[in-house]
This record gives sequence, C-alpha cells and structure tokens, in this order.
Amino acid sequence: MHMTDRGLLALVRHEGLVPGPYLDVKNVWTFGIGHTAAAGAPDPARMPRGMPADLDAGIREVFRLFRADIVAYEAEVLRAVKVPLETHEFDALVSFHYNTGGIAKASLTRHLNAGNRHAAAQAFMGWLRPAAIRSRREAERELFRNGRYATGTIPVWAVDRNGRVDFSRPIRRLTEAEALAMLRVTSTPVPLSVPLPVPIPTQPPITRSWWQGLIEFFTGKATS
Repeated sequence: MHMTDRGLLALVRHEGLVPGPYLDVKNVWTFGIGHTAAAGAPDPARMPRGMPADLDAGIREVFRLFRADIVAYEAEVLRAVKVPLETHEFDALVSFHYNTGGIAKASLTRHLNAGNRHAAAQAFMGWLRPAAIRSRREAERELFRNGRYATGTIPVWAVDRNGRVDFSRPIRRLTEAEALAMLRVTSTPVPLSVPLPVPIPTQPPITRSWWQGLIEFFTGKATS
C-alpha cells in the first residue's frame, strides 16, 4: 500500500520545502521536506549550508530524497497497523508518522487495532508539541475521519547559512502539477534492441557449368 498523490501533496504542504539544511523548531538539523538524520543519509548537519546555486536542481533533489524517505515510513505504518485501511486513513497515518515517528507507540494505533476508529481519530490530538502543530493534527484527523484533503500551492522557503529559514515570504510556490511531476518516479524505458535483418539465402547465379551438370545428371552424358 502506498500513499495517494493527494496524500503526498498534503504531506509536502504540511512540511513545506526548504532546499537547504535548516534548524527546525526543536533545533534539529533538517533538509528539504522534513528530512533528518533519523531517516538515514544524508545527514543535514553535514550538508553545505545555505541555498543551492541552482534552485531548480535543488528542488528536484529535495523531491528525490523525499521519495526515498517516504517508502520507509509507509512500511512502518503497515507493520504497526493490523487492520485494513482505507486509502485516506493510510495517508493520514503516514503524514502523522512522518512528523512524529510515533506510529508504533501511539495510542491512536492501539485504538485502531482494537477496532475503535472514533477513538483513534481523537487520539491524533494527543500529539501537539510544539503547539504550532495543532492545525496539522486537525487536518490529519479530518483526513483520517472523512477523507478530506487540503489543496493549494506548496511554498518553497529560503534559508541562510546559519540554518535560519525566512518564513516571511516564500521564494516560490509550486503548483500541484509541478510537485506531482517531481513526486512521481519516472524512468525512460530502455529502447528495445532492433534485431538485424536475417539474411535471405540467395540462389547462385545460373551459369553454363550449372546447366552442364543438370544435363549430365538426367542423361548420363557429358556435354562440351
């Protein structure tokens, strides 16, 4: 099971996009779409500081890393949850886990596995640190309950060499179509090799010696 396109867009929108290493609200070095060293390489603390020289290439790298990260979070949600899920429920749970890392120990998972979806939905609100995360938890709860996805552009924020993000105004806003183009893994199919034409055997040219042999075969007489 994988997140839907709408679920991925909602998650990216919640996280925002910073194409350089930055310090989050907990003073943890982070990169791109919420990537930290806890998710694996690269370690944002060891990455070059500041904005990339080529912003477009930097944004593409952010999405490449996010695609790699999200696979592990999807797998962890599927391991923790023992009951069948609707796609919107799965999208909400992966968004929650991507932000908290708490799917295995969360009470919402225990309620869900016990068959109590109402209590599971309410338990999203037990994870409200920092306080500014409330609107995200409410959106995840609404998505889990009713399959309601938020829509809109995705902000790209600038960061300085000290890891401080300038949230006063995004330097770019990606449309959903632009983000999806980078979220979807595309590969150029390897061209099929074109077989070389099979040579067609040709008859040898009909010469005088060929006719002589044919006459000798039928008549038993040599010709001159």
